[in-house]
Formats: sequence, structure tokens, C-alpha cells
Amino acid sequence: MSFSPPQDDGTVSITFQGKTATLPVLSGASGNSVVDIRSLTKELGLFTFDPGLGSTAACESKITFIDGEKGILLYRGYPIEQLAAKSSFAEVAYLLLYGELPSKEEHEDFKERLLNHSLLHEQIRNFFNGYRRDAHPMAMLCGTVGGLSAFYPEGIDISNEESRDLSAVRLIAKMPTLAAWAYKYSRGEPFVYPRADYSYSENFINMLFARADRPYKVNPILSNALDRILILHADHEQNASTSTVRLTGSTGSHPFACVAAGIAALWGPAHGGANEAVLQMLGKIGSKENIPDFIAKVKDKNSNVRLMGFGHRVYKNFDPRAKIMQQTCYEVLEELGIKHDPLLELAIELEKYALNDDYFVQRKLYPNVDFYSGIIFKAMGIPKSMFTAFFAVARTVGWVSQWKEAFNDPLRRIYRPRQLYTGYQRRDLKK
Repeated sequence: MSFSPPQDDGTVSITFQGKTATLPVLSGASGNSVVDIRSLTKELGLFTFDPGLGSTAACESKITFIDGEKGILLYRGYPIEQLAAKSSFAEVAYLLLYGELPSKEEHEDFKERLLNHSLLHEQIRNFFNGYRRDAHPMAMLCGTVGGLSAFYPEGIDISNEESRDLSAVRLIAKMPTLAAWAYKYSRGEPFVYPRADYSYSENFINMLFARADRPYKVNPILSNALDRILILHADHEQNASTSTVRLTGSTGSHPFACVAAGIAALWGPAHGGANEAVLQMLGKIGSKENIPDFIAKVKDKNSNVRLMGFGHRVYKNFDPRAKIMQQTCYEVLEELGIKHDPLLELAIELEKYALNDDYFVQRKLYPNVDFYSGIIFKAMGIPKSMFTAFFAVARTVGWVSQWKEAFNDPLRRIYRPRQLYTGYQRRDLKK
């Protein structure tokens, strides 16, 4: 087999067993160019082999762009740092869903739509009674999100553009209510309904912590911090859960089923559960004095000890979200009067130690967004079991935006990956 370098006409050639395939090279607005291999099997009888799909572009998208080498994350072209500093979550949700930031009138209308659809059908309360009190919130989200289709059957008609848009808005609006009710159910407390005078993040916090026996006022510092956290997690290109949503949607499934599939993928500790793993790691380290010994174990390939919250499959530089999350962490702890939080002090010391160690510097292992988010949630009184549910609330915006885009893609077809078969060849049954 032989390969030719890219030619002036924007093609590469592969020669195999006397046959040559000329493949076009496609370039996007940013990022790596891609080799279009769609004719490879027909012309040469070959598939490509890419475990984990780390070098494969499975779709074309205009929503999110990441430059991992430079530490850049863009939503529809806007840097995440600017959006987190100057926009509300509702504005960012509108941006991801429709392609542009809303005007003042569009923003007000969209917020009103989210509020109107934040209520759940009253019979959905009965869903929760079928779960054990100690059920994981993600288990409840998987079931209830999939079950929404039974209460909003018009959302199943994905051939209708208005129906697709309505279902997308419904999912974004109802996820905080579902997540908050899962939390309340686990505590045996009455459900709290959305309020018309609260923003998206204010409603989420109120539904989590308000109680019938005492007045509750949402702290604006905490609601602003939550708004920022939701923005940072709203989308992240073609990650595992987003790819799952697109794959499920390629079969013609309605968005309730697709988002339920995304929640299931997000549940994995290597994806949505990473911030919980950071807290568990800090708990095992225990104190600053134990950091050198812990770092030594991380460097030992035979110890199976990992430094959680550092490094990222995509980012080979600082995760741009981590810097915003670190500042948010300081703001939340200061507002709550937590001046000497042991976990935060331990995390800061661990970060300093790792960033001054050549082992981690050479490997470009820097703190990612999960390193500080768990500390923020813990300070706010949110249990570890709810961390991934918060992630799901934020990422629903990205999921439905990606689902809508994939549905309208003229190249849309059902996902059908190939394999490199290494099992038995044909053998006959001798009996």
C-alpha cells in the first residue's frame, strides 16, 4: 500500500493491490482538514480502523469548535470566556439552538417560553414513586426524560419543524425541574414548582433548596455562579454523549429518546462523573503533607493511581473553562463565608505541585473544568450523586442543538460503523 501527499488539487491518493483511489481533502472554517473516505470501500475494498474515533470526523457541524492545542472553545464563533462573562444561560442556549445571540425582544420571548414549559405534567410526579429513595438521580432522569414522550406525543412527529423546535425547548425547560425533583425525592421532601418571577438558574436553585416550612431567598451570587457553570457545560463538540445523541437520532428517534440516551452516556465516570472523582481523590489524599507521596504514585505506571481533574482528551493546553471555574469557586466560597475550606486548600496545593513538576508539564497535563466544579457544588450543599445530573441539565442545550442540526443535515444517514473482525473464521459444527 502506498499513500501520496496532498496534491495541489486538494486530493490524496492511496494505492492498494494495484488499484488507486483518489480521495478529496475537505477543509472547514477552522481546525484540521479531513480526508473524505466515503469511496474508499467501493474503490479499494478497505475500511479504516480508528478505535475511539479520535481521528475521525463523523459529521459536519457549525455549533461548537475546540482548538485543544491553543485552549480555545467557541460557541457559534464566540469565545467561551466572553459568553461566561457577559451572557446569561438563556442567551447562550438561544445562541446554540438558533445560531445567533438573541435581540432583546427575542431574549425576553425565549425566557418566557422556557418558563412556560418548565412545569411538568402532574402525572409525572407518579414516576418518582416507582423509584427507591436511594436511587441515583441519573437513573431517575433516564426514565423520566424518556417518559416525557408519553405526555407530549406531538414531539414524536419529527417531520414537523415546529414540533422539533417545541420539543427542544421543552427539554431545555424541563430538565432543571426533573433534576430538582429527583433530588427532593431522594430526601423525602415535597417537590417545589418553578416560579414565574425567577430566571432559569434561580428556579433551579429554588426548586432544589426551598422548603415549605421556611422562607427561602435565592442568593444572586450563587445563581450567577450556577448560570456560569451551565454555560461552561452547555456543549463541547462531538464528545461521547453528544455523539450518542446524534447516533440515536440517525435512526429517526424523537428527541426525548435521544436525550435519554445522551444522559445514559453522560452517566459514565470517564465523562460526566469526573468532578465527583476529583472529590474522591482529594478525600483519599487527605492533607497537603500527603501530596508528594500521592504524586509519586501517579508517576508509577504500576500503581494504577490517577490524577483526576488534570488533562483532557481534547485540550493539550489549559482548559479555557477551568480558569473561569476557578474564579467562580473563589467567589462562591467567599460569599458563603468558607475561608478555609480544606478541600479547596488541598486542591490549590495539588495544582501548584503538579504545575511545577516536569512530569506533568512535559505531558501538558493541566487542570480541567472538573477540577473545581465539584468543590463549588459541595460548598453549595449539593451531594455528589447530583453532580452528573447538573451536567445533564447544562448539556441538554447542546444535545438538542446537535440533534436539530443533524436532522437537517443533507448527508444524514443512519450510523453504521464497521469493525476489524478478529474472531474465528467459518467453522463447521461437528456433532
